[in-house]
Amino acid sequence: MVPLDKLAQITQRFEFIEAQMSAGTGDIAALGREYADLRPVVAEIAEYRRLLDDIAEAEAMLADPEMKALAEDELPTLRARLPEVEGALQIALLPKDAADARAAIVEIRPGTGGEEAALFAGDLLRMYQRYAERRGWRTEMIEETETELGGIKEAVMAVQGEGVFARLKFESGVHRVQRVPETESGGRIHTSAATVAVLPEAEEVDVAIDQNDLRIDTMRASGAGGQHVNTTDSAVRITHIPTGIVVTSSEKSQHQNRAIAMQVLRAKLYDMERARAASERAADRKSQVGSGDRSERIRTYNFPQGRMTDHRIGLTLYKLDQVMQGDLDEIVDALISDDQATRLAEMDA
Repeated sequence: MVPLDKLAQITQRFEFIEAQMSAGTGDIAALGREYADLRPVVAEIAEYRRLLDDIAEAEAMLADPEMKALAEDELPTLRARLPEVEGALQIALLPKDAADARAAIVEIRPGTGGEEAALFAGDLLRMYQRYAERRGWRTEMIEETETELGGIKEAVMAVQGEGVFARLKFESGVHRVQRVPETESGGRIHTSAATVAVLPEAEEVDVAIDQNDLRIDTMRASGAGGQHVNTTDSAVRITHIPTGIVVTSSEKSQHQNRAIAMQVLRAKLYDMERARAASERAADRKSQVGSGDRSERIRTYNFPQGRMTDHRIGLTLYKLDQVMQGDLDEIVDALISDDQATRLAEMDA
């Protein structure tokens, strides 16, 4: 367990930040972020110290003949709580992913499976929109290209709110669907797939972009399936020449599109840098859940059986209808718990 003097240092730092914020001194935004990070940690420290004090008090009561019976009754309950409280504190003390509190950009594209894959990509987009609505997050479509049958060729969506990236980051990867397509007359089950990429939204200070490295093209924007054609050249395509990354935005005015496309480009470059740093830190090991490997098949949605299986943690839920309606908290919580357990094991190794 973490030494008590270390826990005291964390509490003192929290109290110092609290005093700074009350006085209105220092970088209020930076202090506010650190305060928000430390508050749940300090709450777990306080709970842990209260429990230790209660155990010590009950043990001292054993020497008092009048209080001994009461102490003997209380001690087993107090000691039984210790592993749970210690575990919660250890999780709170795990190093935070600096991007966890950020907004996210979600990209969805059909994989193998033709039109059925495009329809499934559309289903995934609506699933995440419903999940965002459940959690009180805001969503904004950056790019959406539909097929003639209502599927999705490409969807890029910004999601803003509290703890967005922390809860969506495990969605990156290949999502596989098994069902009878609406276009299938013989009733045969088809397997198709869509890829999801979740990128933490980057701030300008995170990524330095040389304007000379950019090629910016304007295009004539068109709506879904070629309808609602915008006759002005409002769509923007930005190519980052050194990496070959291409981003587009055609939802709003040209000025807004340029800003939105730059937002997506920053997120992609920031994500590349995070991936490079993570690769260097974990050269000889790889966390299965948090790897962000977008070529990895992470989940299967089996419609005939009404089940969803996450292959990384072996969890199967027989409530596919609810999942597709945005009921994702059970699977997300399980993925977060597995990630925490993996990181705790790595710390103990």
